[in-house]
Amino acid sequence: MSAKRVYNVLFLCTGNSARSIMAESLLSRWGTGRFRAFSAGSHPTGIVHPFAVELLKGMNFSTDDLRSKSWDEFARPDSPPLDFVFTVCDKAAGEACPIWPGQPITAHWGVEDPAAVVGPDAKRRDAFRKICSELDARIRIFVSLRLEDLDEMALQRRLDDIGRSGSEVADREAS
Repeated sequence: MSAKRVYNVLFLCTGNSARSIMAESLLSRWGTGRFRAFSAGSHPTGIVHPFAVELLKGMNFSTDDLRSKSWDEFARPDSPPLDFVFTVCDKAAGEACPIWPGQPITAHWGVEDPAAVVGPDAKRRDAFRKICSELDARIRIFVSLRLEDLDEMALQRRLDDIGRSGSEVADREAS
């Protein structure tokens, strides 16, 4: 992997309304100039979850260009070639994915679905903050990797480790 180029990263989940949207926003901020982030869903809801928008706006993220979209947009011949594809939900990880342009390295970084939490709004907002924090911890580790120093097998191991250890990292950072 070259240190000079911009890497295209796609985050996937089923609905593309919360987790993948937050991951796209986080990588867009922390990976500026080095990574270009996208998100999509296997069965997009067509809307970005209002709590995701509220949380991101509260963190001073621009939400104007965020939209829920199908992963088919990234499987077309004219789509940007992808370097990395990360699934952030277990359901999308188990689905048959399209063939991605660029033969990306893939990893599963599954996190709970904050949109599935039921109860009072305060409880639901807490779930969004928790998942955003977990994704943030994983993405900060990812952007800190010296990609140019890792061969493909070592990089795959690191990405898999990030997916397994993200929740412990987020828990440590929260305390």
